[in-house]
Amino acid sequence: MTKKTFDFLQDKFQISKAVLDLAQKIEEGMGQQFLRIDETKEINQFKVLSAMQKNGLSENCFFGTTGYGYDDKGREVLDQVYAEVFGGQDAFVRHNFVSGTHALAMALGGNLLPGDEILSVTGEPYDTLGEVIGLRGESKLSLKKWGIAYSQVLLREDGTINTLDVEQKIHDKTKMIFIQRSKGYSTRPTLHIHQIKEVISFVRNIKKDLIVMVDNCYGEFVEDLEPTDVGANLVVGSLIKNPGGGICPTGGYVVGDEEYVRNTADRLICPGVGKKVGATLGLSKMMFQGLFFAPHVVAESLKGAVFCGAFMEGLGYKVYPNAREKRSDIIQAIQFDNQLALILFCQGIQSAAAVDSFIKPEPCDMPGYDSSVIMAAGAFTQGASIELSADAPIREPYVGFMQGGLVYEHVKLGVMMAASKMLEEGVVKGL
Repeated sequence: MTKKTFDFLQDKFQISKAVLDLAQKIEEGMGQQFLRIDETKEINQFKVLSAMQKNGLSENCFFGTTGYGYDDKGREVLDQVYAEVFGGQDAFVRHNFVSGTHALAMALGGNLLPGDEILSVTGEPYDTLGEVIGLRGESKLSLKKWGIAYSQVLLREDGTINTLDVEQKIHDKTKMIFIQRSKGYSTRPTLHIHQIKEVISFVRNIKKDLIVMVDNCYGEFVEDLEPTDVGANLVVGSLIKNPGGGICPTGGYVVGDEEYVRNTADRLICPGVGKKVGATLGLSKMMFQGLFFAPHVVAESLKGAVFCGAFMEGLGYKVYPNAREKRSDIIQAIQFDNQLALILFCQGIQSAAAVDSFIKPEPCDMPGYDSSVIMAAGAFTQGASIELSADAPIREPYVGFMQGGLVYEHVKLGVMMAASKMLEEGVVKGL
């Protein structure tokens, strides 16, 4: 950080000298982590470029369709590009998915029948899937109400998959193995691709016809392979997270084996029609362009997460993962001493936003969550967690989750402003 930048941040954002001094010290020690991130980014960027060239992406793919969307070249090429990038047989990429949870729900509902059972090998899934599965709530459309059973195996204390328990849980009714790659609202380690590969190999040795489905949210382009590359039958995610590159305004994707991808399409649209229709309404260009930018944007977000982890660790807080660990998602978790510190951190992140920086987020009840949640999300696209955001359920042990950042400098500013806000209120450690 140059003296000019230092003075500018003090003048324009009223960031204290103590915060800026720590930021400068932290940044000077991150060269190796940044180099590792850039190496992965380069491979993934070339992978995306190769897929677009191989599948003949042209300007004609950007025009879009209306109505039924018959013969939509852009839609068809987008699916082919995603399949190529993610190493799957087929893909279904649509703006019609309103969230990652929606895409996951359609993939589950399209590939499970009454009498089947899902086995989650990574413990209870992210909060918003609870009502989809039937773990809570009284929806008549939950999988549970439709006769689809659910069981789970908790992770070991070190965050690894408990293969002994997994083996005992698999039986003749087990149809699908569910793997959540990212930590969700927990402090457990995110699964790396090599760990996903190992568990897929393990369960296939027990029962060969299992469908292995991976919730890939927050993990795309963090490593140079995706779960489909190592044997997953279905990989699902959101376009307002990593693969949308901060440009795609909505949507989700499903990539994997052709049969299971097409079952998902039939579930979302209708049987017999599935992937063959669906107007793109002029959104194709943003979907392609977002994917093109995604490897670079994910790298910027990762650098921000490394900075955040190192900075907050430097203040004395527990962070998950620490700044030296290899990462497999863009989420940085920080454990605070109390509710106030957690809230102030999120409010500080919001105050650094380009959009709605003047808003002061407060905890509130939100659909799909079983406790009050605070969400700092000053984003160009509502809810886009590839943009800088921070959120947390208001419950002990008061862990906040920061993710995203289209540019590294924005994340750095957010972390410094959050620390400054905590310092002003006298709740920060280490300064």
